Amino acid sequence: MKGKDLQVIERDGLEALIRVLAGDGYAVLGPTARDGTIVYDQLHSVADLPEGWTDEQEGGRYRLKRRDDRALFGYAVGPHSWKSWLHPPATRLWSARRRGTSFEATPEPAPSARYAFIGVRPCELRAIRIHDRVFQEGAFADPGFRARRQNTLLVAVNCGAPGGTCFCASMGTGPAADAGFDLALTEIVSDGGSHFTITAGSEQGAALLERLPRRPATPADTAAADAVVRQAASRMGRTFDTTGLRELLAGSVEHPHWDAVARRCLACGNCTMVCPTCFCTRIEDATSLDGATAERWRRWDSCFTLGFSYVHGGSVRRSGASRYRQWLTHKLGTWFDQFGSSGCVGCGRCITWCPVAIDLTAEVAALRPGGTS
Repeated sequence: MKGKDLQVIERDGLEALIRVLAGDGYAVLGPTARDGTIVYDQLHSVADLPEGWTDEQEGGRYRLKRRDDRALFGYAVGPHSWKSWLHPPATRLWSARRRGTSFEATPEPAPSARYAFIGVRPCELRAIRIHDRVFQEGAFADPGFRARRQNTLLVAVNCGAPGGTCFCASMGTGPAADAGFDLALTEIVSDGGSHFTITAGSEQGAALLERLPRRPATPADTAAADAVVRQAASRMGRTFDTTGLRELLAGSVEHPHWDAVARRCLACGNCTMVCPTCFCTRIEDATSLDGATAERWRRWDSCFTLGFSYVHGGSVRRSGASRYRQWLTHKLGTWFDQFGSSGCVGCGRCITWCPVAIDLTAEVAALRPGGTS
């Protein structure tokens, strides 16, 4: 949104936003620098944001580095994704207690926590929208996800500092937020710090914006915000040719390159854990030693584990090559058949956090005619 729809807040306006959200009963979550990374954690004030930090990312490498300014959002993305709150790593589904010769089962109550996510990148917004389709649309909606999602407010931040493994521009998922947010910020960095253009993307966001100290954006503000996004698009660390991707992968099931990848892949599952869209899980039942109580839990799993494809008689995908092929062809190919889009948003996390620096953009290029393994 531009013109009269675009407003400007200073840092005190961002401080007011955090304070107002907390006062409304939200747990305010956002980026902070900890343990050598940018992680998502609870925010109490602007002082908790990673002022003056950026991240250097390449295949298998991540380092925090000091910027020469006081930017609050001058980084790309860290190992965390927002799915940790919307689709938690471990969820109890029900519990049961023995009652004489029978038992009583108690479903897990709907989650009631209210979250406000601050600093959601455009690629992450797209990931959340993908999970909306997976967990809320269709015949089998997930009530826990739906409750968490309905109680979550999203404050996006347009990207101004893409990482070395980012390729959201190739995927059409960034660097500017186009939908799916309640409020969207663009940080304009200056010698004295930074200020933000801000626009509302929902009625709830518009009502929230009315409670913040703000002023209308000037033409100079609008031009500066547009320049931030335009420059980010030109500085992507990776590009990715998506032409005919689904057909390419469907026709490459027996390609020898899968074996070449498998010789490097550790099948550790890092890529699936950091991915903002991977959602595979397993079910575990736990019973007390005396048989008096039992619980059923859903936990994150990965298609890279040998047991993930287990059926009676053994695992379907026994080789590392078959497991990597499953992950990549599903993420970039058959996901279209299931959910109508790619499962990749171009955030680059799977490349950065792979211990052996496997790069899915390079692996797909090797499958194309003339590619090299």
